[in-house]
Amino acid sequence: MRKPLKNQAKLKGLLTDYYGRLASNGKPIAWCTSVGPAELLRAFGYEVYFPENHGALIGAKRLGGKYIPFANQLGFSADICSYLTCDVGAFLAGETPLEEYGLSEVPKPDVLVFNTSQCREVKEWFGFYSEKFQVPCFGIHTPRNIDGATPPLLNYLRESWQELIRELERLRGVHLDLDYFKEVTQLSHQACQLWQEFLESNQPSPAPHTFFDHIILMAPAVVLRGTPEAKAFYQELMAEVRELDTHEIKERWRFYWEGMPIWGKIKFLAQTFERHEISIVASTYSHSWAFDFAASDMLASMIRAYATIFITQSQTGKLEYLADVAKRFSVDAFIFHDAKTCPHNTNNRYALPGRVTASTGLPVLTIYGDLVDLRHFSEEELTLRLEAFVEHLD
Repeated sequence: MRKPLKNQAKLKGLLTDYYGRLASNGKPIAWCTSVGPAELLRAFGYEVYFPENHGALIGAKRLGGKYIPFANQLGFSADICSYLTCDVGAFLAGETPLEEYGLSEVPKPDVLVFNTSQCREVKEWFGFYSEKFQVPCFGIHTPRNIDGATPPLLNYLRESWQELIRELERLRGVHLDLDYFKEVTQLSHQACQLWQEFLESNQPSPAPHTFFDHIILMAPAVVLRGTPEAKAFYQELMAEVRELDTHEIKERWRFYWEGMPIWGKIKFLAQTFERHEISIVASTYSHSWAFDFAASDMLASMIRAYATIFITQSQTGKLEYLADVAKRFSVDAFIFHDAKTCPHNTNNRYALPGRVTASTGLPVLTIYGDLVDLRHFSEEELTLRLEAFVEHLD
């Protein structure tokens, strides 16, 4: 039996402090996409808030069905990102699950900054709030389906980042403090590398933790990048992992999860896979926050890291990555999550599963669901399809 990691219990206090600062410390607030320039915003003196994290929290609380219709009634399609629609819907309803952290409403932004590396919806999402709050909205438009970080791509993006810096300097009335930016980025780099080390500790069998632990424990890597708190949390987490006793864990199969989490069904999925003695040892989602900002030119390393995440890669790049991770983690099979409202982070629709099997020899199970909208997920269907898949593996 795999026991919950003790460090997970510290997350509530860490996040309560984080949200408390958003509510009460008087600093200006920037809203930022999760794969966005959080380090840059912190270097300009902003507290940083992430609407996607709010969407994931709504999903985990199973409140999507309550809030999504409010956004649909306003004209947002039921087919677009359910992070967006549940977040906008909760705003329209005047409610938020952040109440458990002491916030009666989402923190009001002074500026909104997005990066389209993860999807195009973030521009529309942040544009909605820019109009509602009457505050500026700036964006970095990162191309998708790229074949590596070519010099023309990096030059284009560098100009975009430099223009963003100029806009923030005008808005704040100060020049970017390069020494402080370097300090923030180094903290972010150190936390992300510790997070990577934690994920890589799943290479031995049995795995000491799984994807369902990762999507909870990744919170500091998302909302606290660039802070001492994130670094300290992952230092303690790694210290705990090094002392874990895994001899009682039963592990027959090692799976890789490709795609987004199904937030409202984490407990059900964790119990279902453990019942079949399956460890979800790694995932695209949780590994996406292991950024490398090690270059001497901090801005250049950040531009490259944010531009070359799995989501932005071509099908060839994605295949190479998945083949490599299958070897590193001794994967027996892949799960591809076809998320109904998240086509940008659903990678089974252009024949990639078949190419993965042809390249690695490993079988693929495609499951159907969504990030937040649970109308697209069936426990019964998942159970039946997984049981059949495991019988095939046997």
